[in-house]
Amino acid sequence: MTPRAPKIAEALRDGTARLAAAGIDSALSDARLLLMHALGCDRTGLLSRAAEAMPAEAAARYAGYMARREAREPVSRILGRREFWSLDFALGPATLDPRPDSETLVEAALAAVPDRPPSDRPLRVLDLGTGTGCLLLAVLHERAAAFGIGVDRSEAAARTARDNARALGLADRASFLVGDWAAALAGRFDLVLSNPPYIPDADIAALDPEVREHEPLLALSGGADGLDAYRALAAALPDLLARGGTAVVELGIGQAADVAGLFRAAGLDIVGTPPDLAGIPRCVVVKKAFGPTADCR
Repeated sequence: MTPRAPKIAEALRDGTARLAAAGIDSALSDARLLLMHALGCDRTGLLSRAAEAMPAEAAARYAGYMARREAREPVSRILGRREFWSLDFALGPATLDPRPDSETLVEAALAAVPDRPPSDRPLRVLDLGTGTGCLLLAVLHERAAAFGIGVDRSEAAARTARDNARALGLADRASFLVGDWAAALAGRFDLVLSNPPYIPDADIAALDPEVREHEPLLALSGGADGLDAYRALAAALPDLLARGGTAVVELGIGQAADVAGLFRAAGLDIVGTPPDLAGIPRCVVVKKAFGPTADCR
């Protein structure tokens, strides 16, 4: 006798139980999202079809998704996509998975730059360590009079960011380069963004498996104290920022004071350290300090 195909509601219940047994706190939401993608429907469709039998092809896809999630692969990696700033971004093996906390940087950046530039030229935006391009492209999406450059050490990451720009209809206002931070750049920018690697090397082994095993090490490793990238940024920003320009740089937990000290020592003014939704300082906002011989570009 052919076994009865499980109903969709049963598949969701069983999948939730499997993920919970694997120690995944978000078992229900993860199982639901993976089931929706296996079926090719939204949440309303999932509810309306709850009493239907699982189609064989969807059941096979769902089983594959569940096995990967049980092994602690993040849902976004399984699906290859992540929503950020209400925009859809493709992920790649060389890119970080954008986190909701990083939207704090976008909010701070938009607060720092006007809707319209003060002159006829477009606002010039730079994103160092661009990854998926999420920071740069979110800002360009909100600022129609802006042009941006994203730089990443990984050629694969730069390709992913370029593809995301095309998919979002922003390719005509965004370019992506492969380089080591600001080494290949000349010129000045009104806004510089960066989510640098900031995990101390000794802490990487203790990270959750979703991060430790599925995020690119190059985008995590911040050196012995987690501050290597901030030292490079502190050295580069004075020459990258235009007159009145702003830099918004993501912070790791507990790094606000140390990073602010590095930027002050480089002659930069600290504007603030906006918190994320948990109240943790998530980024530092800086401007160049100007003296009587300051450049006026």
